[in-house]
Amino acid sequence: MEFELRPWRMEDAETIARYANNPKVAANLRDAFPHPYTQRDAAAFIQSCLDADPARCCFRAIAVNGETVGSISLSIGEDISSKSAELGYWLAEPYWGQGIMPEAVRQICGFAFQTYGLARIFAVPFAYNLASRRVLEKAGFQQEGLMRNSVYKRGMLYDSYLYARTSQDGPAHDPDQTDREEHASGRLK
Repeated sequence: MEFELRPWRMEDAETIARYANNPKVAANLRDAFPHPYTQRDAAAFIQSCLDADPARCCFRAIAVNGETVGSISLSIGEDISSKSAELGYWLAEPYWGQGIMPEAVRQICGFAFQTYGLARIFAVPFAYNLASRRVLEKAGFQQEGLMRNSVYKRGMLYDSYLYARTSQDGPAHDPDQTDREEHASGRLK
């Protein structure tokens, strides 16, 4: 599905509030992402993106047919972590499973490696969020480890995983895409 990564606009608040006000989205994000999610929350988030130092972070809206349907961001570390950045993202539920997020992750990582001179981009999905872990794998990230009892959410402790991709890893390869292309062209493994 075609999409665009673009800077945030204040007029995105209404659409984002509608899509973000979903317990299935909030269940897979840090508690800083509120639920219920109001238009006021959306406006505050967008303002924080607009006010952020572009030398330290990159916030982008994910738009499909001009409508904002998600968010993707990179936050660059400080001090000894200045060549690393943490990746975060979410996508509106009606757009799940359509190949948007793996490609969005590939695009923002390519941009960040080139623009910021990063050596490493990492993400920390909750262990139970299998879809997010698969997004990272499709985007060329490697699982580096399990962090036991590292997340406290909804009164429970959960594990999370550390995934990373380095600037030396080369372009991401989506094995599912290759399988689809080979099948479509009549070449099967």
